[in-house]
This record gives sequence, C-alpha cells and structure tokens, in this order.
Amino acid sequence: MRPDQLLYPAPEGLFCPIGGFYVDPVRPVERALVTHGHSDHARAGHGRVLATRQTLDIMRIRCGDGFAGSEQAVGFGEQLTINGVRVRFHPAGHVLGSAQIAVEKDGLRIVVSGDYKRRPDPTCAAYVPVACDVFITEATFGLPVFHHPDPMDETKKLLASLRRFPERTHLIGAYALGKAQRVIRLLRDAGYDKPIYIHGALESLCRYYAGQGIALGELLPATIESRDQSIFKGAVVVGPPSAFQDRWARRFHDPLPAFASGWMMVRQRAKQLGVELPLVISDHCDWPELTETISELNPREVWVTHGREEALVRWCELQGISAKPLHLIGYEDEGD
Repeated sequence: MRPDQLLYPAPEGLFCPIGGFYVDPVRPVERALVTHGHSDHARAGHGRVLATRQTLDIMRIRCGDGFAGSEQAVGFGEQLTINGVRVRFHPAGHVLGSAQIAVEKDGLRIVVSGDYKRRPDPTCAAYVPVACDVFITEATFGLPVFHHPDPMDETKKLLASLRRFPERTHLIGAYALGKAQRVIRLLRDAGYDKPIYIHGALESLCRYYAGQGIALGELLPATIESRDQSIFKGAVVVGPPSAFQDRWARRFHDPLPAFASGWMMVRQRAKQLGVELPLVISDHCDWPELTETISELNPREVWVTHGREEALVRWCELQGISAKPLHLIGYEDEGD
C-alpha cells in the first residue's frame, strides 16, 4: 500500500479514505480525530469526534456543550479499529491532552504528530517517540535560526525584572490554552509563591488544569473595578495577548508588557507588539529538536505541514530521507 492511499491532504484536512475519517479537519466533517484543543486543530461542528478525554473536555470549555454530534474518548496507547484501520493516540507534549495519532493498515504506519515539543513540561504528558514509516511533522519553527533557550532561564529573566521594577505591574501575554498555565507553573517551580492575577479568559482553563492535578498556586481575578489598584504594584498579571492591546491593560500601575512565545526570538516582532520583556518560551520544537526527532525516528518518508516547510524538507533530502510539504491551509500558531 502506498502512504497516500492510507492518508492524504484534502481541503477539509488530512483524510483517511479507508477509515472514513479526517485528522484535525478545518471544516465540519462526519468523523474527526483531533490531536489537541487549540482552535486551529479542534473546531466545532463535526458529526463525531475522537480525542483524548482532556482534549474533549477542553473543546467543551472552549466551544460549548454542543461542539459535536457525539464524542468518544481514547486513552494514550489504547488501540481502536475504524473500518479496518488501526488507530492509536500517543502523548505529544504540546498542551494538556495533546496527542500524536498513529494510523496503521497492512503493515504501514503513519504518525500525525499534530503540534509537539520535546522540552520537559509538568503541565502535560511528555512527548513519546513512535516508530513509523511516514512521520507527519509540523514546522512552526522550522528554520535553523530558531534555537530556543531553556524556559527556566527565561523565567529567571522575569523574576529579575520583578526585583528591578518592584512598583510596576508585569503583564504577561500568554495564549489561554497551554502557554498561560505553563508560564504560571514555571513561576511556581522557580519559587514565586505570591498570588498571580489572571484575565477572565483564562479562568475556566486554569480551573480545569488545576482539577487535573496541575499545581498552579493561588490565582486571583485581574479585575480593576472592584479592587484597590495599588495591589497590582509589583504583581504578575497573565492574560491573552489580545487583552494587552486594549484599555484594560493600561489601567494597571505602570504596566510592563511581556509576551511568552517562541516568536519572541524575532526582535522585530517583539518591537512591533510593544513588548518590553520578551520571554522566549515555546510549546513547539525548535530547529534542533525537529531534526533530532526525525533522525531518531528514521522514517522512510517525512511529510511537513504548517510552518516553514521548505527548509525542513530540504534538510530531510540532504539526509537521504524522502520528504514533501503538504501545504495544509488553516493552521496557525495559536499555541505560541
């Protein structure tokens, strides 16, 4: 069997014609397998959704109870058979509940990695390498220039800024799912034990993470109207990046804008966003991790999805690995 007989890119997303399902479809379909809860991968309106329990819960939090006609939870490592196609979900290390999906038929195994990272992260299950014939990898940071620093070193930069500017409110822009909780946990692991104030958009997801055993410490709502504004002097406030572009952010005491993202390696992007303290904390692989992962798996073929596809395809070819870009449309960088 050729790989493209088992899985190929369609307008809706990656399609398995034998199994009759899509992986992370960008349009409503009858049967969807979803890798994780970010909105560019997990969309409402599908007839049936198969995902990890945590991803299904997150979809419900973000999209409401009617996000799909029906749902089915699958555990990591559990094997399911869909119309003769074997399917397994394996940890991807991206956010809580995130999975790689292995699709197998007649001795051919394709692994759809979704979004993944290799760095340690106590807020989600760690990435597990899965041997395969075809590895489908993202390439969000798929250029040799991207070498992300140790996230704890970036957290120490934040703590140093808090000591240097004890009167200023440190506003940290972090995406609501995954990044915000990781930043909070990094602060806790670095010894920061004061209350952390969070934007209302983060409350339900932070509550869910805490309910899943992820220790985030004391979190308080970052509401100005009902509080003495002086309590925010020297405090840490975490919220979605979009919130820091409006008047809400300017009401804090001498705010110091920060942003936690792998994109903060690009100084021009930080400058354009008005970020005073860029924190290079990524929930995706950097270039060395992408290439090391492919070398470790040693697949026959690599298919590259959203991101900097051409550079990674070229690297694979130089290593003697057959590779091609998929040019999938509709996947952004919400997780970073």
